[in-house]
Parts: sequence; C-alpha cells; structure tokens
Amino acid sequence: MYGKALAPEYQGALSDLSVNSSLTEVLTAAEEQMAAARRGGDPRETARAALAVAEAHRRLGDIRAADRAWKTSYRTARSAGDASAMAWALWSGGTLARQRGALPLAFRLLRHAADTGKRSGDVVAYGYSLAGLAETGRIQGDYPAVEALHGELLAEARRRGEARHTVWALEGIAQIHRNTGRYDTAYAMFEEAAEIAERADDRRGHAWALRGLADIVSVRDGDTGHALELLTRAEATCRTMNLSSALAYNHKMRANVLYRAGRYPEAARMYELALGEFREMDEPRGEALARLGGVKCRARLGEDPARTAAELAELRVVLDRIGLRHAREMVDRAHGELGLTAPEETR
Repeated sequence: MYGKALAPEYQGALSDLSVNSSLTEVLTAAEEQMAAARRGGDPRETARAALAVAEAHRRLGDIRAADRAWKTSYRTARSAGDASAMAWALWSGGTLARQRGALPLAFRLLRHAADTGKRSGDVVAYGYSLAGLAETGRIQGDYPAVEALHGELLAEARRRGEARHTVWALEGIAQIHRNTGRYDTAYAMFEEAAEIAERADDRRGHAWALRGLADIVSVRDGDTGHALELLTRAEATCRTMNLSSALAYNHKMRANVLYRAGRYPEAARMYELALGEFREMDEPRGEALARLGGVKCRARLGEDPARTAAELAELRVVLDRIGLRHAREMVDRAHGELGLTAPEETR
C-alpha cells in the first residue's frame, strides 16, 4: 500500500537525496548546489537549494542560519515568479517559527504557505502547509480545532499511499489521544506509525514513533525497562542522522521515564542534558518542558518548597507567553503533585 518514504523538500538537482540522508550530507550538497545555481544565474534552482539548506540547518538546530536560508529561498523564488518554491520557503519558515516557539508567526507563515501552494497548484506544498498548521495547533494544545484536520490529512495520506505523511498524521493524532488520557488508542496509532515507517524506510518517523511508544509503555504500563530500550533504539537513529531536535526530545522523554520510576537523580541529570541541548538550538518549548522536569526532580530531592513554587510561577509565565496550553496545565498539575498551593486562578 505504501511506497518508500520520500523527501519532497529536497527538490531540483537535490531530489535524489533520501529522507534518511544525514543532515550534514544534505547541508553540504545543498550549499554546493546553491552556489552553483547562483553562478549559473538560475534563481529557481537557487531557491530550491536554499530550501534544503534551511531545512538541514533547522533540523541541526542552527536557528539563525535556517532563518537566513528560508528567507533567501523565498526572496529568490519571488524574484523568479515561482509560486511553488515560494510556498515551500514559507512552509520552512513557518516550521522554523513553530520550533522556536513563535506560534502566532508560525500560523501566519503556514497559512500564507497553504494559500500560495494552493494557487500554484502544488498539492504537496499545500498538504505540507496544512499539516504544519495542524501540528502547530496541536502543540499549542488546541485539540478540538485541529483533531479533525489531522484526521482529514491522515485519510488523504492513506488514499495517496504517502508513507511519510501517514506516519506524521498518525503520530499527531496519537499524541492528542495520549495527552487526553486515551492511552490504548494512542499506543495502537504509534504502533501503526512505527510499522509503516519501518516498511517505508522512514527512519526519522520511526524514531519519533518509538519515542511515543516508550511514553505510553512508561505512563500506562509502568514498564521502565521496555521504555528505555525503545528510546535507546530511537536515539541510535537520531545520532546516525544528526537529528539534534529529535535527540533532545528523546533525552527529555528518557528523563520523564526515569522520573515516573522514582529515579530522581538520574532523571535530573537527563533533564539537565536535554535543557542544554534545547538552549543550544534556541528551542523554547523543549527548554521550558525540560526545566519543568528539572524543577519536579529537585522538589522530590528535597528542594525548598518556596523555591519550587517560584520556579513554577516563572515557568507558567513563560508557557503563557509561548501559548502552550497543555504544557501550562502540566505546570498547574505539578503544584498538586508536589503538595504546593495552586495559583489562585487555577483553583
């Protein structure tokens, strides 16, 4: 039913690159192609190469370089009147904005990308942009608004036999189920995503699915050993492909698993590792979540309750500023979990 996973963001002379190409390999090839296209006076090819440069930098956690590259791609595509390339550049910029925690900007760029992709007739750019909007809403915690869109995108991906997008949609819906306590449904969807990704040789999608399965195995079953084994398998893929963001989230999940098992000193060290990784790539959502885990660990290890309450209050402000509703709820629940008085407006 599903063919081999494809990477449509690698275009033009770079279309032979695989979804599993290491990001350093992608970056080298894309920078060389962008320079060659500029020398040859080919703005369309320059825009496509700059897109690949932007995506490689984004996934490697080099935010500033990614920001420069997607804007270069967009400006070059616009100068050439290439609406399809403009849509892809906007998609890349919107995805980067989401990664940086700038959710209102992500929504604006991704809506513009979807409109531009639709006008250009590029159904793949249009679909990726809609998927980006759905994921941004999910990360924000606006589940009622985006669950139906996730479902529509899943149905379309299944109809087209697009393995990579099917895996993405399954993982997104599974995360909604997990966050709303429907663990069995979430597990089944993460499991299907892992199977499809493995058959389609989508190693990135497979690593994220394993992370989701580890979370469920830990929170639902209390099976710490199995959860850590799944995360170790996923981590190997992240390191092979230089997936900096995915690796940081893997480490944060490992810390979550250790925390649930009551292994607080180990969990604290792992949260600190993830925190450093998120800060290095300027990813505020991951940074805030890693900070929250660290606060909870230190509280369990005997930190002064007043200090814990102050740190939670600060995190609540940070998460409000980013607009992460589900994460803010996690902060509020931490008060009860740690025996602290909840903020007035949440009681």
